[in-house]
Amino acid sequence: MRFAVGMSVRLEPMREQQGRSGRFPAISVLSSRIPRQPFLSRLDMDPVRRQHYLKALGIDQWVARTANVASANVGAVAETVHAARSPTPAPTPASPAPESVATAVPLPARVRAEPVQGATKAATATVTVTTVAMAAEERQRPQMPPHQVPADWDGLRAAVRDCRACKLCESRTQTVFGVGPEQSALLVVGEAPGADEDAQGEPFVGRAGKLLDQMLAAIGHSRTDSVFIANVLKCRPPGNRDPEADEVRACRPFLDQQIRLIRPRLILALGRIAAQRLLDTDQPLSKLRGPLHAYGDTRTPVLVSYHPAYLLRSPREKAKSWQDLKQVWRQLHAPPG
Repeated sequence: MRFAVGMSVRLEPMREQQGRSGRFPAISVLSSRIPRQPFLSRLDMDPVRRQHYLKALGIDQWVARTANVASANVGAVAETVHAARSPTPAPTPASPAPESVATAVPLPARVRAEPVQGATKAATATVTVTTVAMAAEERQRPQMPPHQVPADWDGLRAAVRDCRACKLCESRTQTVFGVGPEQSALLVVGEAPGADEDAQGEPFVGRAGKLLDQMLAAIGHSRTDSVFIANVLKCRPPGNRDPEADEVRACRPFLDQQIRLIRPRLILALGRIAAQRLLDTDQPLSKLRGPLHAYGDTRTPVLVSYHPAYLLRSPREKAKSWQDLKQVWRQLHAPPG
């Protein structure tokens, strides 16, 4: 049997040796006494001692893996042992990494967070400065003179349909003029058309529109006989975003003319955006609800309530909305003067 360094030892001859000499227990004892040494130091073992170990293991001849196994002999083994005893140059220790490489090691999370926080503050400051600059530019921009609007219903409808006074004309499907009797006691004003309104050309359709119809019916009114419904804007803002100041200014003459033609006894502004744009204020909805406001030169009374879409998202606020509707009813049915 031959044994090559680094190769596994077959156990069948060891079992045969155990059967012949019964020395298998001694082998386990000897192997337990062999110290763990590097590879080259094991090659440097005394040949007599090695032969003793190999004989105990049942190995007749030991040959290094790099040697020619077919022609291995005792002289080759001796040469291998002699080569193993020759001094081996020590491996060159790896040079330490330069300091510049050490700086590339990721820093602790707390240290890395500091520049991120600084970047966030810088980004916030940039957004703030940009917003202020845009507001200043808006104030300095020359105001367009109010475009002339027709004083009759047919001319007003045509002017709204063909309007190109602001950028919303480029993204709209169609304008949303309004719906209801031309002589109505109540004018309901929302902020702007949504996707459904833009597609159908009528304000307050879909789920929010159905809820509004139910609210009006609860106080004895409807859009078909006594309520005109319109919006601050006649075109849908992209993505249903809030109306911008220049868009409100461009549409304001149309709404003003509608109010002059309708001559309502009361205006009901639905939602924060509609109320703020209609009353030219930045007060929150909680401050605008309740008091009776006035609009324009005619001092038309204005009440503010929740938008139906908000009530669909927040059903608990319907009780407050009912209080607003009762105030609308009282205002409409109050004796004149």
